[in-house]
Amino acid sequence: MTSHGQSAGGPAPSTGIGPTPGNERSTAGGLRTALSGRARGAVAIGIATVVLFLISAVLAPQSVSGGAISAMLPFAAILAVVAIGQTLVVQQGGIDLSVPGVFSLSVVVVTKLASSGTPGAIFLAVAAALLIAAVAGAVSGFVVARLNVAPIVATLGMNALLIGATWAVSEGAARRTPTGLSDVIGSTLLGVPVTVVVAIVLTVVVGVVVRLTPTGRIFEAVGANPRVAVAAGIAPLRYTLGAYSVAAVLYAVAGVLLTGIVNTPGISEGNTYLLPSVAAVVLGGTSLLGGKGSVLASLIAAVFFTQVDRLASTLGLAYGWQILIQALALGLGVAFHSGFRPGGKRRAPAVEEPRKPVEVA
Repeated sequence: MTSHGQSAGGPAPSTGIGPTPGNERSTAGGLRTALSGRARGAVAIGIATVVLFLISAVLAPQSVSGGAISAMLPFAAILAVVAIGQTLVVQQGGIDLSVPGVFSLSVVVVTKLASSGTPGAIFLAVAAALLIAAVAGAVSGFVVARLNVAPIVATLGMNALLIGATWAVSEGAARRTPTGLSDVIGSTLLGVPVTVVVAIVLTVVVGVVVRLTPTGRIFEAVGANPRVAVAAGIAPLRYTLGAYSVAAVLYAVAGVLLTGIVNTPGISEGNTYLLPSVAAVVLGGTSLLGGKGSVLASLIAAVFFTQVDRLASTLGLAYGWQILIQALALGLGVAFHSGFRPGGKRRAPAVEEPRKPVEVA
């Protein structure tokens, strides 16, 4: 927190959040720095994705054919939706391990409650899945923010509860996707898969809210330094609750989308989305310490990881190798964005004032 010296009777010291006459210039500079950082993350993963497609064209041309890309994009979109949710949690300085539980339970709830295939049943099933997810996320956020439980512990416990609920509701049996749901989600809009349209819309909406609204700017400021937020009279609880709750809803949305494009989704579908979602957030440049982040970069990273899986499958690599590649990419992403340089040295951080104030109005 930046503190400005003052004489007795002078202006009150700055809290670090919100504009004051003495910090307007530094506020603008801080916002430019944050925006440029986000842009660098999106550009970096964008270049990496282009390079990956070029490599794919050389090693396995069939993996970048029109049909292959059309088949890949819906699954990339689903991972992107999960990654957007994970980005929000990471921006609050946490990490969400409840992805598998929320995702899988949403699949089971939808396939069971909407088994009749009628529009009313499908609507109620989807609404129930989203409501359950919102409550689960809010509970995780409350445990983290109010009870001061480590995010990994809180969300791991929630994941265990949700996995148990998934098995209880499904009775261990997978069910077919209702025809009415697959007809909608499996269709296209102006030639673009509905799953891709949903991912793009969510990316735009979340990106605009976080980056361009007063609430979003406070959200990032709270994530960067909760203590400064408290000193400024801002309660971090509602922002943490919001992050975990919205993230869980997004995981459920992803589960619903997957249900719509798979004939008989398994009851453990969410297991494959935890590591890639975290890796996508890290490669996208979102700080693991909280604060700034880019949902656009997370979306691009989701395409990157989905294509990595497709390339590995085309080359005949075992599933274990695909997991190893994801873990390696995650490690490289952490090293790159933390400023690591070969030879054991770290890149010197850019010179800037700590905890830049953020305009809220």
